[in-house]
Amino acid sequence: MASNRLARTNDDIQRVVSSLLRNVKDPRVQQGMISVTRVETTGDLRYSKIWLSVMGMKDEKEFRKGLKSASGWLRRELGSAMNLRYTPELVFEIDHSIEYGAHISQVISSLDIKQDEGESDEL
Repeated sequence: MASNRLARTNDDIQRVVSSLLRNVKDPRVQQGMISVTRVETTGDLRYSKIWLSVMGMKDEKEFRKGLKSASGWLRRELGSAMNLRYTPELVFEIDHSIEYGAHISQVISSLDIKQDEGESDEL
């Protein structure tokens, strides 16, 4: 039962943080399209690791600095939006999977593959 509650808490944190990231005024954070891909919270709800994927990120080092400076505000807003005994400390990680997937899709679509004349498109 505790893991089910933790999964719901992770989903709620993901939803709230993704909406809060749109309201961050720091230009270092607003570099592209930001998606919260995953959230993992410890069992005691003290720490929450948040994976972010950013399409169109210009400078990862500046993005991280902007997140670090905005993390206090994000934590306070998260605490006011959710009714938890402890508001978890937010730890941000960059997830490059969506960007990598877009790159692979672009590479595959740029390949010039010719089909055999005997093959049909139907399966």
